[in-house]
Amino acid sequence: MTQPRKRAVVFAYHNVGVRCLKVLLAGGVDVALVITHQDSATENIWFESVLSLCETEGIPYLTPIDAKGADLVEAIKAAQPDLMFSFYFRHMLPQAILDIAPAYNMHGSLLPAFRGRAPTNWAVLHGATETGATLHEMTVKPDAGAIVAQQAVPILPDDTAFEVFGKVTVAAELALYHVLPSLLAGTAPRTPNDLTKGGYFGGRKPEDGRIDWTKPAQEVYNLHRAVAPPYPGAFTDVGPRRYVIERARLQNGNVQGLSPGLAVVDNAILGVCGDGRALVIHSLLADGLRISPAELRAQLAEGQA
Repeated sequence: MTQPRKRAVVFAYHNVGVRCLKVLLAGGVDVALVITHQDSATENIWFESVLSLCETEGIPYLTPIDAKGADLVEAIKAAQPDLMFSFYFRHMLPQAILDIAPAYNMHGSLLPAFRGRAPTNWAVLHGATETGATLHEMTVKPDAGAIVAQQAVPILPDDTAFEVFGKVTVAAELALYHVLPSLLAGTAPRTPNDLTKGGYFGGRKPEDGRIDWTKPAQEVYNLHRAVAPPYPGAFTDVGPRRYVIERARLQNGNVQGLSPGLAVVDNAILGVCGDGRALVIHSLLADGLRISPAELRAQLAEGQA
């Protein structure tokens, strides 16, 4: 006898939300309701739209301001889910929602490492050489539930967080795809999530991209990689101007006789760091406009006059 399709309520946003929703649909899950976000007019929207996918697939959806309203709880109960999933939804789910049905969250790291917000950016900032995606049971405490599935991906030395996020999106899709049959059958594995390992990290703000040129070059380079566009970018202020690094590479060897900060040497823009090494900056924005080495030299001279 054919088992009835499992019904799910899905909280989803961003690329991971789109790809994991598609995995559920392909796996025969009856997605009864999606909870997502309206895009913010103040945010650089470079990612795919869960809302558009719902409209294409004819899936009912809601875009509540937060996840704490009684109306939302009642709407989820009315959908009668067997399971719930959260794929890059930006609000914490209260216990009143978690009590409705077993719930699973997709987190963008190899838990217990890099729990909390912006895990890909933090992994790159800390110089990690590997990250991935973890599907885990949801609890009120964030990223603390038992691990159901994981998929690792490498972080190469010059990868930006944007590039790593692309890999993590694929990792999330693979992790869910491989475990979904056993999850629907109730036989998926559960591995304890050892919270004594790894660490918890908060959200990041644009101001966190400010460069301290007295730091070692590898540390400054990791900051650039972690926040490079389409994120707000690593920046430095010189006089009235704000300079944002768009593209850069870590230079081999040391530079001589230059103070930490921006410099132009042999028609190349350098970011000189506290350990005598430098970033070769291939694309630099000044107040939002890309500038040449000659323009930067003139602006730096102007500031010193």
